[in-house]
Amino acid sequence: MTKDNNSHSIVIGYILWILGFMGAHRFYYGRPISGIIWFFTLGLFLIGWIVDLFLIPGMDKSADRRFLQGPINYNIAWVLLTFLGVFGIHRFYQRKWITGLLYLLTVGLFGIGIIYDWCTLNDQIDELHRDGTLN
Repeated sequence: MTKDNNSHSIVIGYILWILGFMGAHRFYYGRPISGIIWFFTLGLFLIGWIVDLFLIPGMDKSADRRFLQGPINYNIAWVLLTFLGVFGIHRFYQRKWITGLLYLLTVGLFGIGIIYDWCTLNDQIDELHRDGTLN
């Protein structure tokens, strides 16, 4: 992996931190378990949310090291999941045509698929980049 790998944006991380008491920034940086905890505890009763203000640069570097940059932009995929996930647009963007169509016809598999994608989107994209089939 090259040193200039920048799969995630620190700016988007801080924008999501504003809503971070719901765990959005933690999901974005590939930390679904703590994202779920933040969601159900309102950012560990807002204390963890405040601490995350200082942890975001480290989370960004960790995500950049962990997730390989490639033809599918993580930031675009996250925006599509967040705002158009029930229509499967983020799945079409990843070239997953069948599941994209399924999401489109079933409102994101009745919402369960959206939750699944919030927890695994980074890994899904990273796997596609490492396969090398997108080139």
